[in-house]
Amino acid sequence: MTASVTTIGFDADDTLWQNERFFKMTQERFATLLAEYAEPDHLYERLTEAERRNLGQYGFGIKGFVLSMIETAIEVTDERVPSSVIHELLRAGQEMLNHPIELLPHARDAVEALAASHRIVLITKGDLLDQERKLAQSGLGELFDGVEIVSDKTAPRYGEIFGRHGDGAERAMMVGNSLRSDVIPALDAGAWGVFVPHDLTWALEHAEVPQDHPRFHELTDLAGLPDLVGRLA
Repeated sequence: MTASVTTIGFDADDTLWQNERFFKMTQERFATLLAEYAEPDHLYERLTEAERRNLGQYGFGIKGFVLSMIETAIEVTDERVPSSVIHELLRAGQEMLNHPIELLPHARDAVEALAASHRIVLITKGDLLDQERKLAQSGLGELFDGVEIVSDKTAPRYGEIFGRHGDGAERAMMVGNSLRSDVIPALDAGAWGVFVPHDLTWALEHAEVPQDHPRFHELTDLAGLPDLVGRLA
């Protein structure tokens, strides 16, 4: 008999509220600022390489993204990047950090519905201060029984979180837009994994869909989540 779900983990960025949209907008601004030095596709490729290279030092989030943009600008200009461009990149990062929160469709309804019957935990990665700011502005904070802001999402980390906030991974579900971070490691920990795709996904978050996994589900949006949880009860 399948154990019922008692604890539900939600990713934050691009699952509950918009996030990647602002990274894409800043990337386009980045390309415009460096248009005389490199084509956009080449810049984006170099930027992605820098982000991947710097994850171990800077972690996930806006601050690491800005540092990677500056590093890429220095590289593609052979250290000739104007100080005005560096200034504009820093200002773009500050604007990202101050951008108002925009909840995704059905996010509030889904969290409210499930909070009435389950333990709800926000599990997100990124810069601590920025994630705390976004949660506070979202208006969803009081609905969560726990908040975990982690440096990365791994199977052992999910196991530890679901053991501390619930009845273990076997009776937990993780919901998110990233196969790499939200779904696959949660499945590996023994939890249910629910993939809710977003139109924009960071290149470093892509992974193969685990279609044959018995605990994997995919939803078009969060509107169908309460019904899915009910079917698994």
